[in-house]
Amino acid sequence: MANDPGYFAWYELITTDVASASAFYRDVVGWDMREASTSSLSYGLFTAGESPAAGLMELPDAGRKMGARPRWMGYVGVPDVRAAADRVERLGGTLYVPPTDTNIGRISVVTDPHAATFAVIDHLQITPQQPTDSGKLGRVGWQELLAADLEQEASFYCELFGWRKEDTESQQADSYLSFFAGGQVIAGAFRKRPDEPVPFWLFYFNVEDLDAAAERVTAGGGQAFLNDVALSGGLWIARCVDPQGAAFALQGKQARAPKVGWSTEWSGFSSRGQLVAPKSRREPAGGDSTG
Repeated sequence: MANDPGYFAWYELITTDVASASAFYRDVVGWDMREASTSSLSYGLFTAGESPAAGLMELPDAGRKMGARPRWMGYVGVPDVRAAADRVERLGGTLYVPPTDTNIGRISVVTDPHAATFAVIDHLQITPQQPTDSGKLGRVGWQELLAADLEQEASFYCELFGWRKEDTESQQADSYLSFFAGGQVIAGAFRKRPDEPVPFWLFYFNVEDLDAAAERVTAGGGQAFLNDVALSGGLWIARCVDPQGAAFALQGKQARAPKVGWSTEWSGFSSRGQLVAPKSRREPAGGDSTG
């Protein structure tokens, strides 16, 4: 099962300030950092305990010139990277990076027909996060597509990877789809608002105390919005933006009951919840720090 194709196999932050991003996520998520550079590529590994959790690299100059911005990217394992890249183009997607041998294996960076970026990787050249790891601290607990055309984009991924889709009732969105691979739910998708930017994949990192982690986001120069609806299992979520502008999310237990806040738009998200503000240096310990 470890190398079955069709699962998200790797996650990577591509950013404009590697040093700052490394310090930010180590503080927010509790990761450590391990050097994994080669002679031709500077590359870091975020680790959860002894296990690699995600990669970190500088946004290439060529990408910046094309208008690329800092982002988190997910890699899906496939048996043949070249065939998968060709299939992406036949299905209406775009090829950004052709099949290339890298420090993490043979990869290709692509988009779906509505410009949501993702990558494919040779599923035999990397040890992916296991489905049983999705509940562990510091690992990706969930991945979600914010789609422009929900049905069309869902059909694209199902045809590309052999995923199965299913409508799911959700308090988080009017229409929500779940993706299945190998008999397991592996991701979700819902329709983004018309005034939000291009579609993208959002990745949720597991933290122990969501309130504390969200406060660390804002203290570190990012933005965090707590959602006011609990998920199954008693988990709560915060959608976030790091200081360089990359979107991500956190999920975990909440120590105190959330306050219903307001509806707002920020960095491409619409969030019904409360903005998390950092604690004032003059605020007494244990004081309420949320807006």
